[in-house]
Amino acid sequence: MRNLFGLIVSFVFIVIVIASSKLFEKAGKEASRKYIHIVLSNWWIIAMVFFDKYYWAMILPIMFVFINFLSYKFNIIKSMERDETEKDGLGTVYYAITLLVLSILLFGPFKNYKNVWGPTIGLASVAVMGYSDALAAIVGKSVKSPSYTISTTTKTLAGSVTMCIITFIIISGFLSYMSIANWFFKAILVAVVDTILEAISIKGTDNLTVPLATCGMLLLII
Repeated sequence: MRNLFGLIVSFVFIVIVIASSKLFEKAGKEASRKYIHIVLSNWWIIAMVFFDKYYWAMILPIMFVFINFLSYKFNIIKSMERDETEKDGLGTVYYAITLLVLSILLFGPFKNYKNVWGPTIGLASVAVMGYSDALAAIVGKSVKSPSYTISTTTKTLAGSVTMCIITFIIISGFLSYMSIANWFFKAILVAVVDTILEAISIKGTDNLTVPLATCGMLLLII
């Protein structure tokens, strides 16, 4: 019963986030997109509260893999999509795929890993995807700084520094709370690797590479 209620709460949460994103469209389409990107990552907390089996936790993400793909193709959820001329990859779809993969792994085989509750590892990984990545983009576009191009991707120094700092804060908070030895240096390692991955990932694939790499590194270092 708790799992079913959690699914209902999840749907209500998603509807509220998408509906409220309309308020940010006045500041531009990108503002509403980043609002959704950040706030939706907090769904993982709902999952931690209500779900105790991976097959319950995966229901919402797997649905939104298809919903987000259809929205990308047909511009259904307008506040979540870039204009047709600005579209750059399936970032929203990758976002849902990441939540699906992490739900299966961390509510499934890695649910109890080295005396650490798996979903807490997911919380840190999803927070990096939701907060670090979005804030890096916001700061990168708001603050004048040198830019650099890797392959077809152009990033700014301000954005990359923000990515590194926010990721370090999230990961160091997680590791220190879990009383993981040498948490400071391990957090630096994760932050640097994630920043590099965010810089080299193209066409929205950072929504896959960054959180999944974060999860993998945390599983190795805790």
